[in-house]
Amino acid sequence: MELTSQARQAMQNGSIKIRVKRSGMYQLLTFRIKKAQNGNVEFVELFTDRIVDTSELLKVSEEIGLPLEAPNAKVFPKGTSAQDFSSLCSMLPSV
Repeated sequence: MELTSQARQAMQNGSIKIRVKRSGMYQLLTFRIKKAQNGNVEFVELFTDRIVDTSELLKVSEEIGLPLEAPNAKVFPKGTSAQDFSSLCSMLPSV
């Protein structure tokens, strides 16, 4: 799977700031990279603790090319699933 430059930056730094529309206003939110579990598949996703509209999460997920999770939703780029991002777990820096 080919990563976008923003996805590579997030994987290297552990987080990324993304401009999203929340409650009618644009805000710069920090999304942290983390491992998540879906059934028996472990995969990489970007997570924020702020509520963001599902349509906005989907748009940003398409742009970046990684799954996104907020307290209200978890979305994947179109045509992908958790299995597509499981190989990225090995690329995360050790903590």
